[in-house]
Amino acid sequence: MAFLGSTFDATQIEPATPFEVIQPGKYHVQIVNSEMRSTKGGSGQYLWLELAIQDGQHANKRLFDRLNLVNQNETAREIAQRTLSAICHATGQMSVSDSEQLHHKSLIANVRVRAEGPDKSGTIRPAANEISGYFPMNGPPAAPAYTGQPVRTQTGAPAEIPAAATVQKKSTPPWHRNSAA
Repeated sequence: MAFLGSTFDATQIEPATPFEVIQPGKYHVQIVNSEMRSTKGGSGQYLWLELAIQDGQHANKRLFDRLNLVNQNETAREIAQRTLSAICHATGQMSVSDSEQLHHKSLIANVRVRAEGPDKSGTIRPAANEISGYFPMNGPPAAPAYTGQPVRTQTGAPAEIPAAATVQKKSTPPWHRNSAA
């Protein structure tokens, strides 16, 4: 038994509504809350983000994301840093020292549904929304088409193409590639 400190009157408080999974798609969102939190094991930290859907039938519903910025696992850190970079690019905030700098700026979140079922540890989890990417309000940046021909400047001289723009011919996903290759 636990004394509540006073009499709670449920007629004065709107009851919580059950969580409902929204359909997959792209949603106009804003980050409305964020904080660094410790991981369950206590060996790292993640940036917890609360996002509010801004319009449509799901306006004001909340989505959540976690970015493992301080983690012993290098891959987890890299994924988190790339996600934070995508958020920064989408909001136009290219240099941030406090996550609050990202609050109340519009961006697009690509939302998917994680199916109900066992997680990595075997615990049965209900279906849930996950964010699989962030884009600026005007959509994802268009990648230049590779034509096989050298790109030329206005003077007709060959242009230098940054290494990131070159076509990757390997079919192996980056996380499976040998880092020495």
